[in-house]
Amino acid sequence: MDPLFVGKAITTETSGNVVLLPKYGNRHGLVAGATGTGKTVTLMTLAEGFSRIGVPVFLADVKGDVSGLAVPGAPSEKLQARIAQLGMADYRNEAAPVVFWDLWGKSGHPVRTTVSEMGPTLLGRILELNDTQSGVLDIVFKLADDRGLLLLDLEDLRALLGLIAEERKDISTSYGLVSTQSIGAIQRALLRLEQEGADLFFGEPALELSDLMRTTTDGRGVVNILAADQLILKPKLYSSFLLWLLSELFETLPEVGDLDKPKLVFVFDEAHLLFDDAPPALRQRIEQVVRIIRSKGVGVYFCSQFPDDVPDEILGQLGNRFQHALRAFTPRDQKAVKTAAETFVANPALDVAKAIGQLGVGEALVSTLQDKGVPMPVEHTLIAPPRCRMGAITDAERQQVRAGSPVGMKYDTRVDRDSAAEMLAKKAEAKAGQAQAPEAKAGPEDAGGGGIGGALHDFLFGSTGPRGGKRDGVVQQVARNEARRLGTRVLRGVLGGIFGGKR
Repeated sequence: MDPLFVGKAITTETSGNVVLLPKYGNRHGLVAGATGTGKTVTLMTLAEGFSRIGVPVFLADVKGDVSGLAVPGAPSEKLQARIAQLGMADYRNEAAPVVFWDLWGKSGHPVRTTVSEMGPTLLGRILELNDTQSGVLDIVFKLADDRGLLLLDLEDLRALLGLIAEERKDISTSYGLVSTQSIGAIQRALLRLEQEGADLFFGEPALELSDLMRTTTDGRGVVNILAADQLILKPKLYSSFLLWLLSELFETLPEVGDLDKPKLVFVFDEAHLLFDDAPPALRQRIEQVVRIIRSKGVGVYFCSQFPDDVPDEILGQLGNRFQHALRAFTPRDQKAVKTAAETFVANPALDVAKAIGQLGVGEALVSTLQDKGVPMPVEHTLIAPPRCRMGAITDAERQQVRAGSPVGMKYDTRVDRDSAAEMLAKKAEAKAGQAQAPEAKAGPEDAGGGGIGGALHDFLFGSTGPRGGKRDGVVQQVARNEARRLGTRVLRGVLGGIFGGKR
């Protein structure tokens, strides 16, 4: 299989093509660099390259310009000069096959999952719960499993919280202490999440991973673009969604070993958001997923400003590196430059630390895995331009692409089937109906009806309330005493008439 052309080496004493071998595309990668240095263009070039060899791609569009993959680029003098410099004889402007997605369903097909599939750990992170409140959320999920209640949307979760509040003492005995304060905190967090519109993310039809791994009839991989320009304003929701999607791929896809090309390439833009404030357990989970998902045919490419935004235990697993310029103005920048320089395989003809600060726009230090998985010495590389438009598309163009999507009929209409909220509501109605049934039977024509006969019946045989127990309370006791006195007088009159006594 032809390698992916990345660019041309311009290192002193070195001149040649820099490529990425498809069979090592699942060994993950890193695209780093300061704002405005060309990271997005590099991502688009990689996405197009993978698509042309039949590999589907998923990436988030944080700024809106990745959407340009959906339409052909326009020729220009600057572009023609770059193509000539790189010697790209087969270059032509063309669009990639694109499907747009959006958690809110505005700029693409809605992306949904169920509350159960999200799980308590990631949901607790989205809701920003503390350890105690997260423990209560664990109980909610366990109770739903034990009672066979489906958690599909936030309404179901709210109904379960209401049930736990109602049966709090019994549930605390069986599952662990549940406080009303924790329940209230979770309910308030759900309200905030709902007001932000994130409730649209939970429900059905849930996203099927197979729809992210499509190819076209001519064998090209579909590029799935998630509209994230608004989603990025909610960092925990953004990072938790992408981590959920990566975890679903990890848990669902079978082991396939090393293939001649990846089954899917997953691009995680603004990767630092994934690790900011992440607890140790979550970091371990991310490391486990990244380490093992390679054997399931998925390549994960992190994109961030600084290479040290990615923890060392994960950074060491990223075999393909694309480092754009970093400006060492602050101690933080200087540390990032040093980290970036130390992670590359040395090239005697190149001072990496010095070169990082001198890279121009569209240039990068590149090192990819070559034969036998050995990383090549770092090269100062002129990155190849993408064949699509390098900029955002219009709303009309987006709608045209969306209208021709193969999955629109499947996801654009929401489905609301019976789940925990509906099941608990039906149980409450049935219970209320049973409670009112005995009262509905009572009436003046029954044995226990009103009047003197009813009072006498109650006195002789007793009276039952709505739940089958003896009536009590102040009002009932007064009525019972009056009925007993009246009944005694009537009984005496009847017996006196029978035995000839006087009334």
